[in-house]
Amino acid sequence: MKTTSHYIFVLAIVLFTSFLTSAYAFQNNSDKFVVVLDAGHGGHDYGNLGNGHKEKSIALNIVLQIGKELEKNKGIKVIYTRKKDVFVTLRGRAKIANDADADLFVSVHCNAHHSQASGTETFVLGVANTKRNMEIAKKENEVIFLEADYEKHYEGFDPDSPESLIALSLLQEDYTENSIKLARIIEDNFSKGLKRKSRGLKQASLWVMHNTYMPSVLVEVGFLTNKSEGKFLNSSTGQTKMATAIKKAIFSYKTYIEQNVGINIYQDNSDATEVIDTEPQIIDNVEFKVQIAASSRKLAPKSYNFNGLKEISREKIGTIYKYFSGSSSDFNLIKQLQKKAKSNGFPDAFIVAYKDGNKIDVSEALKSASN
Repeated sequence: MKTTSHYIFVLAIVLFTSFLTSAYAFQNNSDKFVVVLDAGHGGHDYGNLGNGHKEKSIALNIVLQIGKELEKNKGIKVIYTRKKDVFVTLRGRAKIANDADADLFVSVHCNAHHSQASGTETFVLGVANTKRNMEIAKKENEVIFLEADYEKHYEGFDPDSPESLIALSLLQEDYTENSIKLARIIEDNFSKGLKRKSRGLKQASLWVMHNTYMPSVLVEVGFLTNKSEGKFLNSSTGQTKMATAIKKAIFSYKTYIEQNVGINIYQDNSDATEVIDTEPQIIDNVEFKVQIAASSRKLAPKSYNFNGLKEISREKIGTIYKYFSGSSSDFNLIKQLQKKAKSNGFPDAFIVAYKDGNKIDVSEALKSASN
């Protein structure tokens, strides 16, 4: 069994090579909103064959329809990881997205299960894995073994190893908020727009998303192993409906980003009902801020751009700019600033914490105060 230290070493190498790829991508930045569409599987990788249906073909048909509709918008540039029945490595799919300096990466797949399970699921990269999500991660990552030289390119990665899966999740942490935003819109479109059963938004450690430097989601449009759902997804009507729902979600996400409004950003509301204490609660060596928005637009960090809020700061993560109000080691003061931000038109403003320049969980910062 490989040791945890070996995984850390492998992770460091991946981070370094990923930085080089990302740096090259920024030199080729486009004024358009770039969407990379990824049809899962392909070529000798059929995906699942539930009820005799081919996942690789259904995923491709849906992706091509999504792209056709998106391309009608002059402000959007669509890039495909494949447009025909060919095999593309997982690392190759991520490289395509990074080289394009994409704003979004959307991968389409079909699910399978030994039961008659049904429903859609949209995954973002994360460590909040249930047993079922771990099974999905292993299934989707096992395509690595179909690559003749996988040992060279994925050295140290084991789809069955929890350490490997957690290491993947850490790489895309900065994009989790916007990935979750898109995933929620997609699942809402499936459940509310199409009246399809939705199994919700999930987090899993999927290789195809781990090395992409932009918000990324993997959409499981349904179970081919379910008789009625498999028949629906294998039909032209079903594929068109699913493609339309995903297309609409991408348009909605694009509008959300361009409006520079932090509504529905993923957050921890565990302290939402707390009474705010005005007495200082200083946490040494920790800097708290209030995140008020995330957008692809670069705005001057001035009060007039953010409804009169003070002490505005800006941080660029990939292609996304994050905007904050306030900065203090006094947690109670920051809670007061969060309340003010909400009353000034940013209802989903939330608190973030940094220690030694690195982002940490707010709960971790508060625990350090009691140690």
